This record gives sequence, C-alpha cells and structure tokens, in this order.
Amino acid sequence: MTKRWSKKMASPALAVVLISTMLLSACSSKEESTNGGASAETASTLKVELFDRGNTPAGYSISDSYLTKLVQERFGKPNNIDVKFIPVPRSEEIQKLNVLMASGSEVPDVVFTYDSGTFNRYAEQGGLTELSDLIDQYGPNLKKFLGEDTLAYGQYNGEQFAIPGRRLVLGKYAGYVRQDWLDKLKLPVPQTTDELYTTLKAFKDQDPGETGGKVIPFGVSLSSAQYEPLLWSFIKPLTEEQQYTLTQQLGSNDYPVLLPGFEDALKFMNKLYNEGLMSKDFGLDKDKKQLWQSLQNGQVGFYTEDAGELYFSQNDTYKNLQATVPGAVMTPVDAFTNSEGKHAKPAYAPNAMYVMIPKSSEHAVEAIKYLDWMASGTNLFDIQFGVENENFTLVDGVPVVKPDATQEAIDKIYNFGDIAVIVNGKFAGDDVKNEAAYIAQTPAEFQADMRKSVEISNTDTIQPIRFDHPIEAEAKYGTALADKFQEIIVKLTMVKTDQFDSTYQSVMKDYMSSGGQAILDERTAAYKEMSTKK
Repeated sequence: MTKRWSKKMASPALAVVLISTMLLSACSSKEESTNGGASAETASTLKVELFDRGNTPAGYSISDSYLTKLVQERFGKPNNIDVKFIPVPRSEEIQKLNVLMASGSEVPDVVFTYDSGTFNRYAEQGGLTELSDLIDQYGPNLKKFLGEDTLAYGQYNGEQFAIPGRRLVLGKYAGYVRQDWLDKLKLPVPQTTDELYTTLKAFKDQDPGETGGKVIPFGVSLSSAQYEPLLWSFIKPLTEEQQYTLTQQLGSNDYPVLLPGFEDALKFMNKLYNEGLMSKDFGLDKDKKQLWQSLQNGQVGFYTEDAGELYFSQNDTYKNLQATVPGAVMTPVDAFTNSEGKHAKPAYAPNAMYVMIPKSSEHAVEAIKYLDWMASGTNLFDIQFGVENENFTLVDGVPVVKPDATQEAIDKIYNFGDIAVIVNGKFAGDDVKNEAAYIAQTPAEFQADMRKSVEISNTDTIQPIRFDHPIEAEAKYGTALADKFQEIIVKLTMVKTDQFDSTYQSVMKDYMSSGGQAILDERTAAYKEMSTKK
C-alpha cells in the first residue's frame, strides 16, 4: 500500500521546509566528504617494498623523496591511495623478505627479488597471489609493456605468481684488445679463436707495451664475464634434448658443465695458462680488482667483459689507462668462434626482478593498478630520466643525460632503478631509442666503441633454457655447485698439462655426487614430461 501524506503533513509550507532541510543535509554531507570530514571515504594504504642501498642524499629519506612524492601525486592522490614505501636493506634483502613474508601482516603489498629460487619457493608454498585475472582486468598497459615472453618467466606450474621486470639489454659480453699493440706488431684484429691465440703469443713474446716482462696477454679474473665467452664458444651444436637435460641452472645462470665441448674449453684455458698467456693469479681475483689494476697499468692485451663496462662514466679504468699509457687504445672485438664459425656467447633472459603480491595482501587490485600506472603515459620515463633540461636533454627524440646536471637534479632520481621495478634498463620509448639512450650514457668520445660493444654482445647469442616449473634439485644444490664450478675452472686451468685428464675425472665425479647427478636426473624427467605434452 502506498503511504499517503496526512493532512497535517500535506501543508505546502511544511513540505517546503522538509524538502529544504533534506537538500541542505545532503549538501552538507557531500561537503564533509569532499573536505575530508568524518564522512569522507578513507584512503586505502598500499605498501611497496623499496631497496635501501645506504645512498640516500641529504634532505631525503628512503621513503620520502622526490620520486616517492611523484608517485603519490600522480598515482596515489587521484586514486585515493596512500602509497607507503617500506625500506629493505639491499645487502640482506632475501633474509629480510623471508621475515616479512613469514609475518603475514607486516609484509608489503608489493615485494620483489632478483632470485628465482626465492620466487619459486614462495609460489610453491602458496604464499603468493595468482595474478592472471587481475592483470587482465586492471593491467592492460602493464601487459602490453611486458609482453607474453617476459610474463612467462613469472609463472609457476602454469599460473602467474609474479610480474617479471622487463630486461631491455639482453646482450652480455664483448671482447677488448689493445689496438696500439696490434698496430705496433702489424697484426690484424683477431676474428677467430686461432687468430686470437696467435695474437696472445705475439703479445707475450714481443711485449709491445714494454712492460718489462709483466705483460698479461689475456686478462682473466674469477668473474664469469672473463671466462664465459671462452667456455661457451667451445660448446658443440646441441639437440633440443641436450639443451634441456644437460644444461644446469645454478642460481639465475645456465652453466655448461655437462655440455659436450666443456672439457675442450678447459683444455684450452689450461694451455693458455701453462704457456703464460693469461693472468697468473686469476683464481684469487674474485672481485676483478686485480684485473682492473693490471688494465690501468697497461699490462693487459686482451680480455672479455660485460659489454661497454669499460666506457661508462663511473668506471675510470679506460681513462686511467690512457693517462698511464698515452696512446693506449682498446678496440671492441668478437674473437672466440665455435665449431660452426659462429661467435657464440650467452645472453640474458628477457626478465629482470620478480615483482610479487603476497597472498596475505588485501590490496592486490591497488598493487596491479600501481604497476599499470607505471607502464602508462610518461610515468616510467619521468621516473627514470627526471626533468628535461635539468637531468637530460632530447637529441633527435632520444634522452641524453646532461653531463653538467646539478647535484640537486641528480639527487632527485638517485634511486630511479629501485622505484621502476617493471623494467631493468632505461626505457626511452622503443627498442631503437632504448639502445641509443643506453649508448648515450657513455662519454661522447667512447660512444662509437660502445655501439660496437653492444653489437658484439647481441651477435650469435645463446638463449637461456627454462622449464615451466622449477627444478627442485637446482634450488637445493645450486649455490654449492656454483662454488664447485668455479673450483673446477681454477683447478683445471692451473693444473699441469699431464695431470689434466685425471684431475678432470676427479672434479667431475665430485660435482656429480654433490648434486649434479640429481639435477641431471630431474631435468631429464622434466624434459620427458614436457615432450609428452607437445
């Protein structure tokens, strides 16, 4: 039954008063909400992990800086979200993250790690939010930016438990040779392994740098950049089954220890060492300090390195070399060749860090919206490059870092890499601009060689091998076996030539019994299972 006005209520004057009162009340409530009064909608809080590297400039804190304010102003405020950055010491990030994940209530809504084993463990234990539907609904820009190939690295048993950052620079290594030594000896730039060996012999025998017997033809340390290009160039062509079953992933890198040709690579290193053609104490040089010092002193004729490392402004090695030895020139070179004549060398996987949302988070939607915001418009660009004409200038549409930027401008974006978690490397807009911007980070006088280094690093690359699920034995034994791998390199390089074969059998037996066989067995079973699904 419809309720009717009583005669008393039907009074026109009274009706006007009642209606006016209702309108005033509604306006008042709306005004309170707008001005943050008691009736205002409470902002949600999104907690985001942020590495603390101990390098925060004066005037800022790790959670209160130019970039954290930019995030709040552009993302937080329009979405009624209070973004709080939770500092985690970079030097102990896995330990700290383990504690936070175990706490449940204290863990941030957005966490990340570079360690694939840590990601796999969290996924296996049910500690992460499945993200497929959330990305489809709230992350269209993020999905487009990353692409399916990169997103696949965040899957565990076919489910999306992480958002992998997109790695822009996939090439790893290039070689460098003293061009002034080659010119003095009238030698060409070596283009094959045999030519390189001839060059190294000439450097030792003729000492073109006049080092007084201190010449180091091939500079080597115990860093992977110094020996991986050589090792992988000896690996023979592989079938798909060999690639999947014989490769051993220890940590985030593929190791060739069981691949055909690995023994030959070690024999070649042994030959170089016993003929005095490489660094004598390389096994003690884990941090490359001795190698860099020898380079600066003008004693090294050839070495391999992370592509372009020699030219970045924060690395003064090349400038110090040229100051010590006027006229010294290092030329990028791609010298190691495999049995097919290719310059085979490993490349990075297309993913960077694993960005995760803990299962305990009540703000998974906001977390995906935040990452999607980062991938939209100019937000990522502004986080990474800063302010035009303060931090950078545009040259043909490519951002070039200002060499005379003020300290204030530099401090504004001091930790841009830790804020921009969806990418590794500076994203300038597309692949062409990305490479140009990467090269432009080096001083102008080195940029031609930097470009050549990048080209070399991307030539004949060997792509990482991955299954759609983790290999448990690699997680269990990986750290210890990675140490044993380096022991193998050192022992078999330095052993007397006539003791090589017996030493090889001994160290490989130890490697296999320490977990190598378990990894081989599990990968073989995983490959068979994968093959049946094709």
